[in-house]
Amino acid sequence: MSDKSNAFGAPDTGHVWDDNLRELTNQPPKWWMLGMHASWILVVLYTILYPAWPTLTSHTKGVLGWTSIGEYKESLAAIEEVRGKYESRLPGMSAAAILADNELNNYVQRSAKVLFGDNCAACHGAGGQGNPGYPVLADDDWLYGGDINAIMASVTNGRKGNMPAHSGTLSAQELDNVAKHVQALSQGSEYAPGKEVFMGKGACFACHGPEGKGMAALGAANLTDAIWRFGDGDLDSIKYTIAHGVNAPNNPQTRNADMPAWKDRLTETEIKKLAVYVHQLGGGQ
Repeated sequence: MSDKSNAFGAPDTGHVWDDNLRELTNQPPKWWMLGMHASWILVVLYTILYPAWPTLTSHTKGVLGWTSIGEYKESLAAIEEVRGKYESRLPGMSAAAILADNELNNYVQRSAKVLFGDNCAACHGAGGQGNPGYPVLADDDWLYGGDINAIMASVTNGRKGNMPAHSGTLSAQELDNVAKHVQALSQGSEYAPGKEVFMGKGACFACHGPEGKGMAALGAANLTDAIWRFGDGDLDSIKYTIAHGVNAPNNPQTRNADMPAWKDRLTETEIKKLAVYVHQLGGGQ
């Protein structure tokens, strides 16, 4: 080790690189030493105040008695206190009354978003945009009606689509014709050979109406609005639905449309919140 001073005014250890870079033996700056001592003092204080060191069976508790669970419970209690003035009013109100109360409606819109994400988004999408085979909730098309009471009934009791399969009653040509008519209805026109099947042998008008406007009481789709539950309105998809139906018995190729009832899974208040939230998603009726 060299004890000779150099241009830096401090002895070096003799470790020199390229004649310019050398390891010195001078002390660190005072500010650095103060920072180092402050650091270990803070560590000691922290381990005294808060849980820190493991023991054979548990850990040190700290003189403040702080725990992350305790902090969580305090925060939750503060949130519940804020929510309480709204939540206490909901059980005695109908969904329609909640809609009419701007303050409660705003609160429900925010609190129900979590409920929707936990229970509905898997099928209907996080924003109600739907998924293949599942209805869009963010438009103004309602299979069973879009008023708040109809939505309440849908969420409470569930819905099961029902359309008979026509593959055994209509010929291939008749299926093709009626599918073309349904497609034409969505485009604001008609297809005469298919309309004949629609109004006659296929008896499609019985559920969808002579003009194809649908019937909410049966959950029969409006065929004139170009909104499609299955597929995107292409002829093959329409023909498949007509041929195999929806939840048609004894037809393994049938379309499936089954929404579970939530009355045994959610509270009445939670169902009201969801109904109000869904009503607002699609603009309601």
